[in-house]
Amino acid sequence: MRPPPAAARWRQRRRALLDIAQFAVFAAGLVWLVASGAAGMGYNWQWHRVPRHLFQVFEGEFFPGPLLKGLVVTLEISAIALVLTIVIGLGAAILRLSGSVAGRWIVLAYVEAIRNTPLLVQLYIVYFILAPILGLDRFWAGVLALAIFEGAFAAEIFRGGIQAVRLGQWEAAWTLGLTRAQAYRLIVLPQALRVILPPLAGLGVSLIKHSAIVSVIAIFDLTNEGRNVISDTFMTFEIWLTVAALYLCVTVTLSLAVQGLERRLRGTVA
Repeated sequence: MRPPPAAARWRQRRRALLDIAQFAVFAAGLVWLVASGAAGMGYNWQWHRVPRHLFQVFEGEFFPGPLLKGLVVTLEISAIALVLTIVIGLGAAILRLSGSVAGRWIVLAYVEAIRNTPLLVQLYIVYFILAPILGLDRFWAGVLALAIFEGAFAAEIFRGGIQAVRLGQWEAAWTLGLTRAQAYRLIVLPQALRVILPPLAGLGVSLIKHSAIVSVIAIFDLTNEGRNVISDTFMTFEIWLTVAALYLCVTVTLSLAVQGLERRLRGTVA
């Protein structure tokens, strides 16, 4: 027998309160750990100096600080790299599922080579070898390195989603006289999207975090700007915690947006 709506709502509310309490305990423990470590080092907290490195308002005009400027660069790199990641991943997945033996082996070699070598090494290869050949500046070298790295993981995500579509859907497409491209576009990919979206969202979150590595090639992203501010102010704890909070805000916002899109897709299918 199903519980009454009031009881179900109370159960959901209690579960949500329990989750919030657990997160609060974890956050409090983390704050205590950081504060204890700083106290043991004799660290002098200077949180009042942090806002000026985020933004300043002078005579009613807004001026972004170095951290916000770095965040914008991080978002630009991540957004462009994510689009390229989807293109590379989808193309590689379709090629691997095609009838071309050479294409399958090329994609397999690409996926295995990228997934089993460090991102930092790949970034240096792109920056010092490919970028001069292709005439790319450091910004686009960083974007390309991230897209190539994440594209290998996206290829497996797309492949798994496409293979999750029932064989009968392909047979229906052939019966309707659709070409392979039309079958992918009109029948297979829309159904595979429900399977692909959650892991692809996780990949997008990972891409934003991995984008911090472009700071090693002197791109002024959020991580690099945070390092520069620390070298000028010696506010190590405050700045790194602020940088972490900015990354967290971006990734949580992306996760919530994808969850909303998932619910909409489920409602459309229903």
